[in-house]
Amino acid sequence: METVHRPSNALAAGPIGRAAAWLIGPRGISDPRRLRHEVDGKIAVITGASHGLGAETARLLAAAGATVVLGARSADQLDAVAADITAVGGNAVAIRLDLADPESITAFAEEILTRFGHVDYLIHNAGKSLRRSIHLSYDRPKDLAATSTANYLGPIRLTLALLPSMRARGSGHIVNVSTVGILFPTPPKWGFYLSSKAAFDVWMRAVGMEARPDGVTLTTIYAGLMHTRMSAPSRWMSALPGQTPAEAATGVARAVITKPRIMIPAYGYLTSVLVPFLRVPLEIVFTAAYKRLGDTDAALRAVNGKGTGDAA
Repeated sequence: METVHRPSNALAAGPIGRAAAWLIGPRGISDPRRLRHEVDGKIAVITGASHGLGAETARLLAAAGATVVLGARSADQLDAVAADITAVGGNAVAIRLDLADPESITAFAEEILTRFGHVDYLIHNAGKSLRRSIHLSYDRPKDLAATSTANYLGPIRLTLALLPSMRARGSGHIVNVSTVGILFPTPPKWGFYLSSKAAFDVWMRAVGMEARPDGVTLTTIYAGLMHTRMSAPSRWMSALPGQTPAEAATGVARAVITKPRIMIPAYGYLTSVLVPFLRVPLEIVFTAAYKRLGDTDAALRAVNGKGTGDAA
């Protein structure tokens, strides 16, 4: 069972923080019967399903009667999540998926279509977060490769593999778990992560306009802060109101049920409107702040050869 990273700050973890996270949104479902009515007997493919939001979404949809297909690189952990689901009567299939490997993506999609014949829901949850000063990436081409394949190129390839069958059937729903960060002022150190997430967001918006006339709908969730292992290295995030993976999974469930075009925290609307007008002064402020802020321990360990390269 994965350890859930909860904020250590009492305000963020307490009633005030929980209430703030609920008010900010996007909110999830409150009536599990609505989810069962929607997904019972259907096929849901979830990437990044070995940990965090992906694993919790799989558990939630399986409990409502869906057959969940779990994809991720961590085969052992993927099998453990699938075993947890089947142990309580759910239907889960674990298939290893490496979004950096086109052959793995092709094999993943072909196995799904061979076994089930179609896909009802495709949930793009897998992602690679990276917060690192650019000078630390000069000799690390894998920083570019890791973020672009996990956040952009891999999800595109998987969509291209599964979308034709959806359009042929005249039904299907795709959920893109993006980040509200692409609607924020652009901060230093997040260039690889935010540019790759923004690229896939634009691609999916264009594809959505072509797929909807054929019965395939799309929801983009501009997710706010989640207290997970991905955000844990940035300790300041622990002091901010956010959601646990289980709470965020109910938001994915709402996307599956109601199929809105977008789901966004309340503050995301304001920042997306103001950013174009405040771009220059904000860049000046962020540049000054960058000079006073260091990199995370995780980022420095990775560059020094003592870590895995994951940093947030």
